[in-house]
Amino acid sequence: MESDHVARNRTVWDAQAPQYVADAEKNWASNEPSWGIFGVPEAELGMLPAGLHGRRALELGCGTAYVSAWMARRGAIVTGIDLSERQLSTARRLQAEHQLSFELLQGNCEELPFASESYDFAISEYGAAIWCKPERWLREALRVLKPGGSLHFLGCSPWVHVCSPPSGALPLVETLEQPYFDQYRNDWGAEGVEFNLPISGWFRLFHELGWQVLDYLEPRPAAPSPERRHFATYAWGYRYPAEQVWKLQKPLPR
Repeated sequence: MESDHVARNRTVWDAQAPQYVADAEKNWASNEPSWGIFGVPEAELGMLPAGLHGRRALELGCGTAYVSAWMARRGAIVTGIDLSERQLSTARRLQAEHQLSFELLQGNCEELPFASESYDFAISEYGAAIWCKPERWLREALRVLKPGGSLHFLGCSPWVHVCSPPSGALPLVETLEQPYFDQYRNDWGAEGVEFNLPISGWFRLFHELGWQVLDYLEPRPAAPSPERRHFATYAWGYRYPAEQVWKLQKPLPR
């Protein structure tokens, strides 16, 4: 039986799909990736590994699939999977417009429909990284990666939860509003259900599942400004971590 958060998040993203069309069109038209709510350049974060040509790459929670498009243009053999059929409809239209073909599937990243050890690289930007139970999607990502394969994912910093007022009002504030250590399932009502952990909890989970941690980054906008992007202003994100990047690897057999 499907988990309640999966059904709710699908409904939320089907309803919100029209709001993301403009960003999708902009990102599909660009060959220079930028990441997260503040558009941090690829040169700073290195979210896409060198040498993607001919490698099998998987985007987990692809949405409108612009990240998949960036990988396909680098010669990867790409699959994108997402809960929302309406988001995937935007992705398919943009595939046709940009004459770029790769596999798109509607599905749940907590139960991937792929064979074990079938991908070289996996990535998630605000997809499975925040909308799926971490112990489930990370176990599945580990299963479908080949030994030595890597996973890069970007999502909210745990400090987003801490600095979110109980009322749910945004943008983030500069006071401690929620407990840091107890966070796991963050229910935003009509905005869906997100998941996060304290940083020590992420390390513990990676160790339990068998991941090797390669790097941890906290993306930061280039300069502070009062402009708001989604849940935070540039000024807030310049002073405090709004996002996190984890780079993991599936160990080679000994």
